[in-house]
Amino acid sequence: MTKRERIGNQILIRGSSGDFPAAYQLFFSHFNSGEYYEAHDVLEHLWLECNDSNLLFYQGLIQIAGGFVHLRRQFLRPNHPKDGRKLNPACRLLDLGVFKIREFGPRHMGLDVKGLCVFCETLARDIENSGFQTNPWNPEALPQIRLSLPQPDSGGARQE
Repeated sequence: MTKRERIGNQILIRGSSGDFPAAYQLFFSHFNSGEYYEAHDVLEHLWLECNDSNLLFYQGLIQIAGGFVHLRRQFLRPNHPKDGRKLNPACRLLDLGVFKIREFGPRHMGLDVKGLCVFCETLARDIENSGFQTNPWNPEALPQIRLSLPQPDSGGARQE
């Protein structure tokens, strides 16, 4: 089974709540479980087929997940010759991701874009200020990013 088929099966099994694409929802499930590579892959599946204005939004979230792939690897193998040097690339990916999603804020597709940007920027600056010596990622306190469903406003229109 190819990677594309495997991800497609995950998406089919997951299904969609109707408010957002299933792959988008699955991204958050993987991310919040610390499965950043899987989060990256499942959203890439959606990004590759995207032909609307969300292209950069998905790409930015993929880059943010990629930053967390690096943070996790560095945390798990800090003395490894390759993985031990992942803090700088992690910061670069976090910054690139923030750059791409910021224009969609403050909220987009049920995501607090502004809050995620502040979180990622703070994380990257803390790592940089430590001289790329301190990794704040910890498996005991995984970062969580949540979707919130659109809420009707007083006029009955949906807001995000």
